[in-house]
Amino acid sequence: MQVFFYIFALLSIVSAAGVLFLRNPIHSALSLVGTFFCLGAIYVMLNAEFVAVIQVLVYAGAIMVLFLFVLMLLSNEEGMQQHAIRWTPAKGVAAVATLVVFLQIVSSFLSPAMRLGEPGTYDAATVAETGSIAVIGRLLFTEYLLPFEVISILLLVAVIGAVVIAKRRFN
Repeated sequence: MQVFFYIFALLSIVSAAGVLFLRNPIHSALSLVGTFFCLGAIYVMLNAEFVAVIQVLVYAGAIMVLFLFVLMLLSNEEGMQQHAIRWTPAKGVAAVATLVVFLQIVSSFLSPAMRLGEPGTYDAATVAETGSIAVIGRLLFTEYLLPFEVISILLLVAVIGAVVIAKRRFN
């Protein structure tokens, strides 16, 4: 089982590198689909079948269809070709911010609490007793109801903004 984990982890890293380094945006998006499927396989190996199915259905299915739709809508032949990267101050700030976030993530994995593996609100026995989907549903609609609703409103605003931008462009 551990061999399969390493195989899918390596495939996931290779696919993620393809997202970064492929010149064609369509190929990058398809490489991202490969990354999503590899992550879904890793979730299955972790006995998180619900998260794996959601990963494949939502991200590899719906989100990637939206990405490809936007790429096809907004790109033209000139936009599909690789241009030289021009560094601007904004891109420099974004690169530094990305590095800071990456270092924070690495430091959180190295913290004593993470190394000890402190359990959260629901331990393994509770999840096994009630089922992971029931625990996810209970948490989603009790503790995390406000963030859930905020994200849904944010996605609705993003869809409306995309429609307005596309309508303006084609009028």
